[in-house]
Amino acid sequence: MFGLGMQELVIILIIVLIIFGAGKLPSVFSALGKGIRNFKQAATGSGEEEKEQIAEKKIETPVSSSQK
Repeated sequence: MFGLGMQELVIILIIVLIIFGAGKLPSVFSALGKGIRNFKQAATGSGEEEKEQIAEKKIETPVSSSQK
């Protein structure tokens, strides 16, 4: 995980506990999780929207009489 060992993770956890306190940690991690979830949805959703727009343009394109 990002090249961090167990000791580094424990130190980071202790620093986070000191900064935010034990009571605030659940809300901090909840907000972090929601942010990551929204980012993933936005990243995957943009590709789907583009595909839908391309499909709509193909359907809406009129066929000229020379192509029939």
